[in-house]
Amino acid sequence: MGTETPKQFLEVGGQPIILRTIKKFLNVYSDIEVIVVLPDEHLAYWEKLKPDFKAILVAGGEERFHSVKNALEKASGDLIAIHDAVRPFVSEEVIKKAFEQAEVAGAVIPVIKVKESLRKITFDESEPAPRGAFRIVQTPQVFKSNVIKMAYEQPYHLYFTDDATVVEEAGHDIVLIDGNEENIKVTTPFDLSVAQALASLEK
Repeated sequence: MGTETPKQFLEVGGQPIILRTIKKFLNVYSDIEVIVVLPDEHLAYWEKLKPDFKAILVAGGEERFHSVKNALEKASGDLIAIHDAVRPFVSEEVIKKAFEQAEVAGAVIPVIKVKESLRKITFDESEPAPRGAFRIVQTPQVFKSNVIKMAYEQPYHLYFTDDATVVEEAGHDIVLIDGNEENIKVTTPFDLSVAQALASLEK
């Protein structure tokens, strides 16, 4: 991102991204259990925020897989939502629908359609790929507690790119719901500019 401040603590619309993200969930479920996973070197940034809600802090791991596994050891709810801290514009409708569907299906993820044309690259050749066959995966990914905790008893694999791939590897089907396009992941300076624009529209 080009700054010393970790991206989740950068301000968007006058508020740190991580707080904006968490409050989206608290607006839907005020009694939700909040677990924040951070590297040890980022804990000081969190302490400076002095949030007006309770949160369980958990040390991050070597890979995303290990960070989630550490958090799951502290999670006590019947449903567990795993969300990227740098996705502050997930809609409350998506959050609610993901939880409701997970109650029934056990494993739910939001996705959006691909608008651009796609090409599949194989070594030094390429060929068109049907965009209708693909979806862009977002978070929150919501699971029944027993489903996600059992899945994370597996050993880590490089192809575990998100929680749904871990759960699917354990043999559980994944249900897709419509996400929202504004639910961007703020990881680059361009993303941050888009986030500032989106925040201005919320006022």
